[in-house]
Parts: sequence; structure tokens; C-alpha cells
Amino acid sequence: MTTIPPQVLIRMRKAATDAGFDLELPATGEWLCFGTSRSPVRVWLTSLADALFVAAVSQHNVAQALADHGVAHVNPLPVGAAGARCVTSVEALGALLYRVVPLARTLPDELLHVFQANIAGLPRTTEVERMVVQRVGQDVFRVGLLEYWQGRCAVTGLAVPQLLRASHIKPWADCPTDAERLDVFNGLLLAPQLDAAFDRGLVTFADDGRVIVSGKLDSASRGLLGINGAMQVGGLKAEHWKYLVWHRKKVFAG
Repeated sequence: MTTIPPQVLIRMRKAATDAGFDLELPATGEWLCFGTSRSPVRVWLTSLADALFVAAVSQHNVAQALADHGVAHVNPLPVGAAGARCVTSVEALGALLYRVVPLARTLPDELLHVFQANIAGLPRTTEVERMVVQRVGQDVFRVGLLEYWQGRCAVTGLAVPQLLRASHIKPWADCPTDAERLDVFNGLLLAPQLDAAFDRGLVTFADDGRVIVSGKLDSASRGLLGINGAMQVGGLKAEHWKYLVWHRKKVFAG
């Protein structure tokens, strides 16, 4: 029998449901447990006080990617949990939970598994057949970036999916493996003008996300494109850095 007040249980259940966790699983002690039909990932929720919530997740990579939400919670954890974060409001709990499924579905190897399943049995003998396989991979990559970046341009925040471009940092053709091609950290979701400039090496990004504009793009053109030095990618992770280094060295027209 849980000691968590009923009103707090209601708030945690609502936060989980609103974030897409449509399966309530058996509770473990003071931890409510939820799953989703969209992914194998599971979450456990508990409350240490009226406005102090802990969310535990079943995947190590997701737990690590949530490091910018709240603070780490070490013990005790429910059986099956890989890590947990503690936040100080139900709004913060909701924001954390909203990130779990997109991360679980897109972090390294997840997109690769989807791609491999989608191309099973497809021939790669001719150039046309190889192009079909590449198109499948690019479609999987685009869906993954839309999930990872929550349907918004990583720089401007533009939230019109039809206009957004799934931009490889290290291009498909230059990746030695499908794992690199389908690595969600090898991509940025960008507004069209930024995608075009990034693809042509007229802009790149520092490891902290700051935009670096090539001298080959004059000030008048920058103004027309709405590109300026104050722009920044929000939410870059260390896993992006190796690809950004490659772009700065191999693509950027500095």
C-alpha cells in the first residue's frame, strides 16, 4: 500500500499519460510503473514530497541523455531501472517524460535497427537498387530527427515539419557504416535556408552550438537569409561533437 497522497498519484499518472505512456504496469513499492505501445522503454515514478518527483527509466542511454533535467537520483531504484532524475515540479516531470520516448526511439542503434528491418530482402546490386535503400535510410533518419528535435528547427525553433530538413552533419556518402549514417547525433533538424547553407559549408557550428558563418557569405546575403552570429543550436550533446569537428574540417568554407 503506497503512502503517496492520492492527489499526488493523480498528478503523476496524468503527467505519464500526457507524455504518451498509455500502459500502466504493476507498481513496485512506492513506484508507479508505465510503458508505452510506441517503444519498449519503461518509466517508474515516485514522489519524495508534494513537489519533489523522481522518474526512473529502463534504458541507460536515455538516462544519460536526460542529464539536463533535474538532478541525478541514485538510491533506491526499482528493479529494472537504469537511472533516475529528480525534479521539483510536476511541470518539470512532464517535460522530462515527454523526452523519454523520442530518445528511446532515436538514440544510437535504434534508427539502425529500424533501417535494417525495413531493407531486409531488398537487393543492392544495381545503382537504382542502392538508391532505393538509401532513400529508405534517409526517410528513417528524417523521422528520427523529427522525434529527437521535437519537430522544431534546432536553431530557430521553426515548428513546421513540412519545411524542416533532416541535415546530416557528416553526409551519407562519407559515412563508412550504416551505424554512422543512422546515428541521430549525426544530424540536425534545420530550417530550409540553414540546411542549404550548412550543406554548402557556408555555416557550421561550434561544439557549444554557436553558429560560425563563412566569410564567403556576405553581410547582405546573411541579412536576406536571416542568418547571424547570435544564432545557436540548443541541446547539443557531446555525441554531436565528433561529427561537428568533421564538418568544420571537411565541409566548412572558412
